[in-house]
Amino acid sequence: MSFEQDKIFKLKGKIQHYAWGGYDFIPNWLGMENKEHKPNAEYWMGAHPSASSVLLSDEGELPLNEAIKQSPDAFIGQKVFEQFGELPYLFKILDVRDMLSIQVHPSKSEAVKGYEAEEAAHVLLSAPHRNYKDKNHKPEVMVALSEFWLLHGFLEEEALLERLRSVPEFGGFDTIFLHGGYKRLYKHVMEMPQEKVNNLLTPLVQMEIDAKAEGKLTKHQPGWWASKLFDNEGLTGDIDRGIFSIYFFNIVKALPGEAVFQGAGIPHAYLEGQNVELMANSDNVLRGGLTPKHVDVPELLKHTIFEGTKVNILGGEKVGEGEVVYNCPVLDFGISKIAILAGQEVVGKASSIEIIVVMEGSLQVAGTNTIHARKGEALAILPGETYTITTALSTLAYKAFVP
Repeated sequence: MSFEQDKIFKLKGKIQHYAWGGYDFIPNWLGMENKEHKPNAEYWMGAHPSASSVLLSDEGELPLNEAIKQSPDAFIGQKVFEQFGELPYLFKILDVRDMLSIQVHPSKSEAVKGYEAEEAAHVLLSAPHRNYKDKNHKPEVMVALSEFWLLHGFLEEEALLERLRSVPEFGGFDTIFLHGGYKRLYKHVMEMPQEKVNNLLTPLVQMEIDAKAEGKLTKHQPGWWASKLFDNEGLTGDIDRGIFSIYFFNIVKALPGEAVFQGAGIPHAYLEGQNVELMANSDNVLRGGLTPKHVDVPELLKHTIFEGTKVNILGGEKVGEGEVVYNCPVLDFGISKIAILAGQEVVGKASSIEIIVVMEGSLQVAGTNTIHARKGEALAILPGETYTITTALSTLAYKAFVP
């Protein structure tokens, strides 16, 4: 195998050990032991400078970000380089054990403004209170690998009114909502003095903890998730105001193979499960709670879309034998599921670098050269390469590409 002659390579990703991650799923998938019992939250595949993947060949290893920098035409293609100046996506496998922060991502134009303002204010990129790490937007799509739970956008008007009126501790919130809409309601709770947050939420959360312990709640109910926050520690200290969002947002259950796209301004949070995630190559996150990380309520409010969200679960569209594409309304990335049996094949041509990650089984990708990959392995296919995917057994894989 040669970096100069071959067009298909094994790709080695990078594990991220964030505290909210699980302990078993990613190590088991990769076929490795977790002797240190570290949380394995994410497996990154891409060219992000903080954790670039590595291309493997007989000549050794080559970090993907360096390869792109040295020869962008060969590794991402001229069109993509002219449009984005980099590999425009980051591909991940996630194992969510503890819920992630309530968050919103800015639009591209707002990311540019925010980045330039923080640069002008001389806020270090490494500063924990820095909101804008780059000038890019961060739309993202997730495809469930297991039963996956998330918060996604505000409940639609009638459902939210019913929720506000069914929780005694939210007395008067319905009037605020009817007169001032989503923004006034959310601003009210997000700017509420902490003492009042504690007084409102402590009895509510205690009631939910008791109900969950008695088996009276399901994951479709906000109380189940509000209670889960206190599974490891008792109800002590200040109550996180992010709990309001659990009651105000849609609680979504996605089954394996189902996808949810999240664009700029949609408030969301992952709750539990495993997924494949694909996003624009950005690290701009505005947080509103359920996290020890920096929370910036004014900035969050500035970029949130204040309207009810009708949840759109994507099942994907068949584009050929064994391949389903999840259509996302962005130019930065595309994602497809490849599910094939022995005797089936998928034919493709890479318009930019494509990354294929094998979740179950094994496959062979044949083009200028031929590479075999099994569960826990990933491949990179360079721009312009025509290839054929086959398998000797039932195989599930996901492919990231630039549309």
